[in-house]
Amino acid sequence: MGSAGNSSDASGRLPRVINIGALLTFNSTIGKSAMPALTVGIEDVNSDTRILKGTKLNLILQDTNCSGFLGTVEAMQLMGKDIVAVLGPQSSGIAHSISYVMNELHVPLLSFAATDPTLSAVQHPYFLRTTISDRFQMYAVADLVAYFGWNEVVAIFIDDEYGRNGISELGDALTRKRAKISYKAALTPGASRTEIDSLLVGANVLETRVFVVHVNPDSGMNIFEVASRLGMMSNGYVWIATDWLASLLDSSEPVEPETVELIQGVVALRHHTPDSDLKAKFASRWGSLKSKETTDFNSYALYAYDSVWLLARALDEFFSSGGTISFSDDPTLRGTNGSTIRVASLRVFNEGQRLLQMLLGMNFNGVAGQVQFDSHKNLVQPAFDVLNFGGTGLRNLGYWSNHSGLTIATPESLYRKPSNTSSTTSQQLYGVVWPGETSKKPRGWVFPDNGKPLQIAVPYRATFPEFVTKDEGPLGAKGFCIDVFEAAVALLPYPVPHQYILFGDGRRNPSFDNLVNAVAQNIYDAAVGDVTVTTNRTRIVDFTQPYMESGLVVVAPMQKVKSSPWAFMKPFTWQMWCITGIFFLFVGTVVWILEHRMNTEFRGPPSQQLVTVFWFSFSTMFFSHRENTVSTLGRLVLILWLFVVLVINSSYTASLTSILTVQQLTSRIHGIDNLISSWEPIGIQDGSFVHRYLVDELKIQESRLRVLKTQDEYINALQRGPANGGVAAIVDELPYVELFLSNTQCQFTTVGQEFTKNGWGFAFQRDSPLAVDLSTAILQLSESEELQRIHDKWLPRDACSVQDSPADEARLSLKSFWGLFLICGVACFIALTLFFGNVCLQYTRLHAGTTSGPPGPPEQSRICRLFKALRDIIDRKETEIKELFRQKKEDSKREATGQGSDAQSS
Repeated sequence: MGSAGNSSDASGRLPRVINIGALLTFNSTIGKSAMPALTVGIEDVNSDTRILKGTKLNLILQDTNCSGFLGTVEAMQLMGKDIVAVLGPQSSGIAHSISYVMNELHVPLLSFAATDPTLSAVQHPYFLRTTISDRFQMYAVADLVAYFGWNEVVAIFIDDEYGRNGISELGDALTRKRAKISYKAALTPGASRTEIDSLLVGANVLETRVFVVHVNPDSGMNIFEVASRLGMMSNGYVWIATDWLASLLDSSEPVEPETVELIQGVVALRHHTPDSDLKAKFASRWGSLKSKETTDFNSYALYAYDSVWLLARALDEFFSSGGTISFSDDPTLRGTNGSTIRVASLRVFNEGQRLLQMLLGMNFNGVAGQVQFDSHKNLVQPAFDVLNFGGTGLRNLGYWSNHSGLTIATPESLYRKPSNTSSTTSQQLYGVVWPGETSKKPRGWVFPDNGKPLQIAVPYRATFPEFVTKDEGPLGAKGFCIDVFEAAVALLPYPVPHQYILFGDGRRNPSFDNLVNAVAQNIYDAAVGDVTVTTNRTRIVDFTQPYMESGLVVVAPMQKVKSSPWAFMKPFTWQMWCITGIFFLFVGTVVWILEHRMNTEFRGPPSQQLVTVFWFSFSTMFFSHRENTVSTLGRLVLILWLFVVLVINSSYTASLTSILTVQQLTSRIHGIDNLISSWEPIGIQDGSFVHRYLVDELKIQESRLRVLKTQDEYINALQRGPANGGVAAIVDELPYVELFLSNTQCQFTTVGQEFTKNGWGFAFQRDSPLAVDLSTAILQLSESEELQRIHDKWLPRDACSVQDSPADEARLSLKSFWGLFLICGVACFIALTLFFGNVCLQYTRLHAGTTSGPPGPPEQSRICRLFKALRDIIDRKETEIKELFRQKKEDSKREATGQGSDAQSS
């Protein structure tokens, strides 16, 4: 179209015509929409006098014929025509090839259809994608998979740069959602129906029923035709198509009924282009085009149109800033090995780097939305429509954007709000009609239809067969664990064909670590039995919800405590006995001090008063004291003390009764801490994880461990003890211990507390969906009490009592009563303070007006005389003190009367 070379105006400042190239496949779904859009874009730019100031764009079209080789040849021919930019190519494979040429010639490559995410790499500096990268589309597919709760998908893709690199990005996106691609079904470009048939038959025998189709729109419908013929478009299947399907159908309006019938229930993505006046004007313009080959257009037509305007705006700014168009002849291209190649027909665009920077800095609203690039040269605000084909047309389920994830609100209405892609609860879509015309979400997986049941390994135990053991019946295994698994499987809404395979020889317990490793190595599909969920095991397999709680406990032999003539001393510790005796004497002394002045029963000779204090103190223990208290303070102290005595007596009686009537047991081992600090041998169960735990976690020397293979060895080892070649204690899981104690009629017992918290679960290969469904079934068993019924069928209902602490720790100590003693002591202190305060006040009143103090020998010091005076007041009766006050008052009156008579005589 137009002349082959660039020409300048008369002034030589601005060229009259600028050559730009376009690479696309004319006879393709994308090309049939993009080519008219490019032509319209060129016409609109050339007719707009506000841009380029009279300079016209000359579009040179080259047909790449859907061939990498021919497309590269056409591109090389195009580069010999002094073009300043290339619109295209349509193919990602051709873009990879010619990007290296563009790098050398400094010609920007504006691709409106090459979505391969690897094209944004640093090795393609002149490649600028004007459509949405498949990187974001694969994030949208991964969010869809996570939204519906699937863990695995089968990827069907075209085996070229577009397909391989897009699916590689999908794998990375799924990994972030804890999902994966279970199988990659690659189609050669131009694959025949026979090849597609063979590929889908192979994919259909897999467990996964979620298919992601990422192919070219020109051949993609062949996949659905073959899938429909194979019955793969029916109930239980999930089909997710990338934007190729929407591009095909959008440009084929109205869609033929046969095509609609093929894609019933398919979920597809489509580039989201917001509604605008520009888009409406473009759609109106499309309807009047005579050169178009399709009745409607797809999103690639909009991106192609915006690409023309992007280049025109960049060139306008380029010329406004003083840029000129010039080329250098005979460029030298350097090879990867350092060699140089001279290509005379190609010329370097001298201002290509400057024009590229102008392109990257553009920001305007086009028919497809905002045209602006981020730091990685991707369009900002990538978004997709989520579509569902059902009935006679398609339904919009919602939208996806990298700003808000899946939502039913339009992306442009959420851009002003904070980003919310990390919250799974905020993701929302409308209801989907799935293949088979059902609204019920498919499980996304089934058991492979190859007649092979699940191969389930069960431990062939030598000890505790109640949990799991060999059975001569059709199942081949029986026990508590087997019944739980069968009951859980019965609750699943689909059949689970399975076969039990015994793991071990039955003469000794198998290694449970080896059992779990066999599942992780795909030797078995699952392991059902008393398999403990540990941290190391969860790294290699998936466990169900634990169906039985389990933890490690210590089992030790116990000895009966013989009765002692000093058993009456055991209820209290020696500290408690001492403090109690001291308080008896202390309270007795306090009461004597408070009662001595006014109570005759607390008076008499010193020896009699000492006996009274002792008698009163200890008689309160039996509430048999005969002395009455008359002072207010004495009664207050006595009431509080009698309450303390009541509590002490009651506690002593209860403790002594327990000691004399309940059988007391004792053991040298008090728990795991005591066992670790000793150097005595420890028994463990054969095949258990306890061996590794004690050695690796608790740092117990391996030489101390004794492997016990049967319950008889348990009994013999505990009865012999360390001195006779036995063990001091056995460390094992609680369910085994409870069964062992029940089988031995509680001859032994556990000591200390349960020191780990684990559980038993069923082990499956990583990412097995059956583990999730069985976890839900186990919870249903627990809620319906069916799990307890199975437990009562196989295991003892009444477990032996567990000794939580040694007998010495049950003795009553001071810490149980210090509060009572504190209250009583404070009351005594307050009472004595008030009493001595009253004594000091009486002393002051008796000796007021005197300076020498009470009479006494002159050699005595003042302090001694003062102490003697206070002691004399304390020892006097209260009536005597009152009589002294009365006499002093009368003496004061007489002295006052005598002084008055002397004054009158004078």
